[in-house]
Amino acid sequence: VQLQASGGGLVQAGGSLRLTCAASGRTFSYYDRGWFRQAPGKEREFVAAISRTGGRTSYADSVKGRFTISRDNAKNTVYLQMNNLEPEDTAVYYCAATAPRAPLGVGENEYKYWGQGTQVTVSS
Repeated sequence: VQLQASGGGLVQAGGSLRLTCAASGRTFSYYDRGWFRQAPGKEREFVAAISRTGGRTSYADSVKGRFTISRDNAKNTVYLQMNNLEPEDTAVYYCAATAPRAPLGVGENEYKYWGQGTQVTVSS
């Protein structure tokens, strides 16, 4: 059971990045998926989540209107499209998976499977 996050990098403020989280080892189409982030010296925080069918999504207030979570179950992959990035978005981004639930999980203790992080750095 592995989640592999990729797509991070260095971008200027106002730019865009797309993060990808690929799953292997199990059929993750069954699972809700989420993205979290951790900035230096801060707690890990919820960013976005998507239900197993993609019919429901949830976003942190700080990213609403700028970030979009989506998934391709045929590829066991979840994406996080990040637009209009701000220096405050600088963090290590983690993808996660959990059994389906309603409402969508927004706490890290609600997620069972975690990938390694990918660094996103936004310069001003």
